[in-house]
Amino acid sequence: MRRYLAGRLGQAVAVLWAAYTISFLVLVWLPGDPVSAMAAGGLDQAAVDPAQLEALRREYGFDRPPLVQYLDYLGRAVRGDFGNSVATGRPVTSTLADALPYTLQLTAAALALAVLLGGALALYATYTPHRWLRQLLMSLPSLGVSLPTFWIGLMLVQLLSFRLRLLPAFGNEGAASLILPAVTLAIPTGAMVAQLLAKSLLTTLDEPYVETARAKGAGRIRVHLRHALRNAALPALTMVGILVGNLMAGSVVVETVFSRNGIGRETVGAVTVQDIPVVQGVVVFGALAYVLANLAVDLIYPLLDPRIVVTAAQPRSTG
Repeated sequence: MRRYLAGRLGQAVAVLWAAYTISFLVLVWLPGDPVSAMAAGGLDQAAVDPAQLEALRREYGFDRPPLVQYLDYLGRAVRGDFGNSVATGRPVTSTLADALPYTLQLTAAALALAVLLGGALALYATYTPHRWLRQLLMSLPSLGVSLPTFWIGLMLVQLLSFRLRLLPAFGNEGAASLILPAVTLAIPTGAMVAQLLAKSLLTTLDEPYVETARAKGAGRIRVHLRHALRNAALPALTMVGILVGNLMAGSVVVETVFSRNGIGRETVGAVTVQDIPVVQGVVVFGALAYVLANLAVDLIYPLLDPRIVVTAAQPRSTG
């Protein structure tokens, strides 16, 4: 078990380092100068005093070679210090801490809806005895996955907000303002859950031990929920990390469409002005959420299938 945990922790550290490094390289190679944009304040950048620009570059460390900047930023990031925003001058950790609760509310609500709707669709599609209905329900996840998130959001706003006036279209005020963004994120994510779980259930229902349960007199509901669902859910469980990553990425679009505060809107603003410290903080936060979700799955998985730990504990042959 220790070897299993050590391996997963090592992979988590590697993912965080890779995400941080790649984001730094991409931002450094982007054209433009964030210091010039900040000093100009929306005015003509050519009119900015060169001496002021040099002073700002020294203050933020942009006058140093990229490798020195990278090592300095990485060393401080390991200690939890991502510096100050180039655009606002606020500490990055404070900026993300203010935006984090809104994004956590959105992603948690969307994930709960996605699992609930996707699981219900998969269970009913594999349970119904009507072939035509099963085929219809099995085709819905493919449609849901293919729909762009921004299009779903705009359609929901147009129908439920502008025409029917049932829900607010924008903002962060109250639980009602969370419904449309959460549903927008949950539709493609729930489609992924339904797609994988339905296929896994169909395969599991043909397993010999399920046939044995039927032969012993177990009813269809009991076979579905007790004998088939537990093993069929294992592949879907491994998708949790991917789902968290998709939700974090989708929050960028959804928070923009619905004018919600959160990590997504901070990301859009930071990328627009090449605010490297903020973007680095956002990337690390997103990678950390992905890593923690996968690590939680890795810890839960052996409880459902003890063979995972046994396999990981076996020494590899040296040939």
